[in-house]
Amino acid sequence: MTATERLRRGASRLVETVPPESTAGHLLRLSRPRFWFYLAGPVLVGAVYGAASTAELFSPVALALFAYFLVPANLLLYGVNDVFDAGIDVHNPKKEGREVRYRGSRIVLAAIALSGLLALALVPLLAPDALLAFAGFLALAVAYSAPPLRFKTAPPFDSISNGLYVLPGVVAYTALAGEYPPLSAVVGGWLWAMGMHTFSAIPDVEPDRVAGIRTTATVLGERRAYAYCGACWLAAAGAFALVHPALGLLLSVYPLLVLAIARSGVAVSRAYWWYPAVNTLVGMAMTVGGLWVLLYGG
Repeated sequence: MTATERLRRGASRLVETVPPESTAGHLLRLSRPRFWFYLAGPVLVGAVYGAASTAELFSPVALALFAYFLVPANLLLYGVNDVFDAGIDVHNPKKEGREVRYRGSRIVLAAIALSGLLALALVPLLAPDALLAFAGFLALAVAYSAPPLRFKTAPPFDSISNGLYVLPGVVAYTALAGEYPPLSAVVGGWLWAMGMHTFSAIPDVEPDRVAGIRTTATVLGERRAYAYCGACWLAAAGAFALVHPALGLLLSVYPLLVLAIARSGVAVSRAYWWYPAVNTLVGMAMTVGGLWVLLYGG
């Protein structure tokens, strides 16, 4: 079992042991531990490919970025989302069990605000180029859910803005390498995030329509949303292939998987919960590949 997988399982066990009715339990569930590595994982990948030596992987800036994007950044992203979706989430079945609904707690609001303020502690550690990418993440994390922009209700910007998930990797790479990662890698990561966002919104199509919320998934409908995700992921695989053919081959698992799901008739509400594991395995493979290059070259 990899260190990443151990951390994921440890987070899941932690959630199970903390009562959901407690403030700590509510905050843990609000931060979506199952999805923590959607932000922290790109930091690992970006750091591995941006580092000049293994020692840099344990530098203060690398460790601080990983720590921030593991929990506080998730609390900020999902906390802002849940605060401004409180009325909508009444109709959302995904909020039963694995996730929680925001119920107006001032303590929860304070914790979300603090998670944003913690970002200031990273400012002295980052060069201007990395700061720009970091600021982009913070801006999109808030603007996705909060008025006046509220991208999540303005398709196709709900999908496009979710490229924010690749920005932690851009920040980590730039902080260690002193330059931005290859453009094709950023484009590939952005397209992957667009597909992942729309796929994750498919289970919410009916609740969102009941609530009058427009998303890329509600506009397209389930079948065409599958096609949109497949197209995003196929383009992402092509972009990554420009970085290295092995990366393109690795990313091709996503269009193949969504095609299999669409043709098999598996309920999307069930398939949705497979992706944290799929994303972890793909991210682990990318990280191992980067470590191999870092250690042995070539």
